[in-house]
Amino acid sequence: MTRLHLVRHGPTHAKSMVGWSDLPADLSDTAALARLSAHLPKVATVISSDLLRATATADAIQGARPRLPHDARLRELNFGDWELRRFQQIEAEDPDRIRAFWETPGTSRAPGGESWNDLRHRADAAIDALIARHAGDDLIVVAHFGLILTQVQRALRIDAETAFGHRIDNLSVTEIHCAPQRWHAARINHIP
Repeated sequence: MTRLHLVRHGPTHAKSMVGWSDLPADLSDTAALARLSAHLPKVATVISSDLLRATATADAIQGARPRLPHDARLRELNFGDWELRRFQQIEAEDPDRIRAFWETPGTSRAPGGESWNDLRHRADAAIDALIARHAGDDLIVVAHFGLILTQVQRALRIDAETAFGHRIDNLSVTEIHCAPQRWHAARINHIP
């Protein structure tokens, strides 16, 4: 069984939709980072999205663990033209589209961006490739809110709308056990 320890990157403090923008994480809470690193298995391989907020968080918790190259497939949802804009701004311009995007996720997408199904396909492919190369290992994957929720959705066998009901805090761990025929969410949004 492969164990995924999905870690959400440190906070950016942005009050807008942040997908592929390369904002830095606030990693000033060194005590929280130390607790997080101590909580994670000592014998595990670390990988992160290629965005700065994920790579810097991975650097901060890596310790003596081996590290794989960053993977762009582990990025957050691409918000396209909505990137770095506040929900209220978008709602004022295109209320039906943004409501459909959040309330019935699936094929709805921001102009020039990805749908939930696009993200799920990309995330599943990246995670499946990691599991194939590291079967039976512990993997620490430092990624983003949306990517983590795609794997929660997968493990719990729920729809995207239900998956959105889960909270994924910065510097939290979501632990998923992956056996060939059965995935199990052991913990969701655990703050060490």
